[in-house]
Amino acid sequence: MERLWAPWRSQFMADIARGKTFECIFCSRPDGGDKECFILWRGTHTFMLLNLYPYNPGHLMVAPYRHVTEYGDLTNEEFAEQQDALRRAIAALRSTTKPDGFNIGTNLGKAAGAGFPHLHTHLVPRWSGDANFMATVAEAKLVSESLETTYGKLKEALTKSI
Repeated sequence: MERLWAPWRSQFMADIARGKTFECIFCSRPDGGDKECFILWRGTHTFMLLNLYPYNPGHLMVAPYRHVTEYGDLTNEEFAEQQDALRRAIAALRSTTKPDGFNIGTNLGKAAGAGFPHLHTHLVPRWSGDANFMATVAEAKLVSESLETTYGKLKEALTKSI
């Protein structure tokens, strides 16, 4: 088995171990502009934004505005709106990028969320064969579309679906 090394993470982990805190992106980004922060949709209780480090084009996240860490902490309204946002996102991605499938995963707790304990759900569009030779041979992940282009397509599709 091959190992992938990310030594830059050791400083981040050491900072966390020493008690250093980082601004929660899911709390601060809603205060910014939609285009600048890649916010695709704003609901009453939740919002949807593009992942700045996408696994594939269209990789997005849905999070409640309120800083919660567990599903049990969500109100019924927050939970329902989060699920509805995921359904809208799937429809928008199907109409704009035509994926063959999706990966959906919710990050619960600090260890699961890149140091941000704010509950959030990832939606990653997948295409047959998207794990190609580049990741294996060239040790690189090819993301074939800019965040700005993906944002424009999805923002338009989500605006039409409201």
